[in-house]
Amino acid sequence: MRANATGLPAPAPAAAAAPAEAVTTLYQAHALGLIRLAVVMLGDRPAAEDVVQEAFCGLYRRWHSLADTGKALAYVRSSVINGCRTVLRRRLRQRGVDPLTGDQPGESAEAIALISEEHRQVLIAMRRLPSRQREVLVHRFYLDLDEEETAASTRISRGTVKSTTSRALAALGRILGEQA
Repeated sequence: MRANATGLPAPAPAAAAAPAEAVTTLYQAHALGLIRLAVVMLGDRPAAEDVVQEAFCGLYRRWHSLADTGKALAYVRSSVINGCRTVLRRRLRQRGVDPLTGDQPGESAEAIALISEEHRQVLIAMRRLPSRQREVLVHRFYLDLDEEETAASTRISRGTVKSTTSRALAALGRILGEQA
């Protein structure tokens, strides 16, 4: 250990850098997928990016209090879902924003044109589902998580994941059938 000018041992830079490096690595590997998850939940890319960024900031702030740093991705995923719920609740309280579609008055032509019409229809239909059904479908089919991972991430039982998935797919089919 090296001593500084005061004769005290210098702080270990690796110990301070470990959380930053770990969170940075996790961000680089998973941020895009989590942003996509949030976009599906919110229908708004800037808000989705904000939610994901806040989730990673929260992970960094709480890194030393994590019981198992190997479960950091599950922690961030849960934080993103919770952040999306908060944004959706806030939208319900605001005037002029449809909480199901996230449409704001005067949505830009570029934003609308970025998503193909079919994709847009599916996203709108998904936003009409109850939040738990939407979350389970996003975890299962968009993030490609198995039932056990979905259960852990959404904090529900594996059986509830199965039944919710079944009900959500049936409801999604009915909604899309109505739109045809």
